[in-house]
Amino acid sequence: MFFELRQYRIQPGQRDRWVKLMEEKIIPFQVSKGMVIVGSFVAEQDPDIYIWIRRFDSEAERERLYKEVYQSEYWINEMKPLCDEMLKREDIVVTRLLATPKSVIH
Repeated sequence: MFFELRQYRIQPGQRDRWVKLMEEKIIPFQVSKGMVIVGSFVAEQDPDIYIWIRRFDSEAERERLYKEVYQSEYWINEMKPLCDEMLKREDIVVTRLLATPKSVIH
């Protein structure tokens, strides 16, 4: 099992709109495909940072879920254009994490 910490820089002034899109469309859609979303966060001192964490049981599961989500017509036609409009894609940072033995999230 591993986690994927994703940090996004949002276009200035778009954070509230981005959080609404994540909470009302993106997260529910990804969960419906089987993704496990551990958390969703905004940076307290930087209005343009958004972070979320997903959990995967294996690399094979991650690959399957990525395909189901990101190659779907819904994602390509509806979500991707909105993401492209609000995200600074060149600033996306994805970090794979392994929980330590005493971590409260597994």
